[in-house]
Amino acid sequence: MIKFIKQLFAVEKHPHKGLLAMEWVMVGYLVLTLLIVFFTYTKAENPNEMIWGRVRVAAITAGMWAVYRMMPCRLTLFLRITVQLALLGWWYPDTYEINRMLPNLDHVFARWEQDLFGCQPALLFCEAMPWPFFSELMSMGYAVYYPMIVVVVIFYFLYRYKDYELAAFVVLASFFAYYLIYIFLPVTGPTFYYEAVGIDNIVNGVFPDVGYHFNYIQDCLATPGYTDGVFYQMVESAKAAGERPTAAFPSSHVGISTVLMLLAWRTGNRRFFYILLPFYVLLCLSTVYIQAHYAIDVLAGWVTGVALYFALMWVGKKVCR
Repeated sequence: MIKFIKQLFAVEKHPHKGLLAMEWVMVGYLVLTLLIVFFTYTKAENPNEMIWGRVRVAAITAGMWAVYRMMPCRLTLFLRITVQLALLGWWYPDTYEINRMLPNLDHVFARWEQDLFGCQPALLFCEAMPWPFFSELMSMGYAVYYPMIVVVVIFYFLYRYKDYELAAFVVLASFFAYYLIYIFLPVTGPTFYYEAVGIDNIVNGVFPDVGYHFNYIQDCLATPGYTDGVFYQMVESAKAAGERPTAAFPSSHVGISTVLMLLAWRTGNRRFFYILLPFYVLLCLSTVYIQAHYAIDVLAGWVTGVALYFALMWVGKKVCR
């Protein structure tokens, strides 16, 4: 323990002078979306809030850089990286502020779902398995998403420190890759679309085009399942706190968790990987069960997750120390 504490505060021999690679990714996304806000200023619902939000993010990043430069050690690097990962929670609902200006495309994806599977899995899955125990497993699977991110990143910090910055870069850059898709691809997922058009239409295979409906209305279905469950309430609380009609295709829950599992495998610690594996399986299933995603979102999440991992790992090895 004493050795670990000394390592935390030991001044690095070759500290970073400028921004980290992951911070440059954030800056690139910030600048791109800021330009979009400027060009759509008169159409956006909350342009001033979006602009000042980005100013605050830039100020926080500069502040953490200054703290690290004053005391360049493992602890301040950890804080610097953790802040950027924590800010992802702010960037997520921000995607809605941009894509709400575009016509919704759920009718296209719901039709593809119907053509591919001959049904709506998000509608039938929860109806086929409504039992409290299974419902709680699904809610737990969905709720474990953010803890999985924390566990994998901290594992690298504690046990694979030489690859810690690389792992954090891959995770954060994967998030921003998905966010970039979401701002241009306005798909909300079943929980919002089914509520907007009515379950009767969905059951009858009718998928109306709702146009700009979600620019004005953000209502969604209640999460299906055992309503008195602890994990059910956690999912509902999370939805109430920050869920927006955005970010359905591909599923970043599935994509990011796939990246995390590949990072876990890369550690060489098979026990760590297999401990995470059941939670990963539950998470993938839960996205459809709780009607957050279409099944095709999950398929796309697997494909893009694997692609992002290998692409960003290749880039990261070149740009991370």
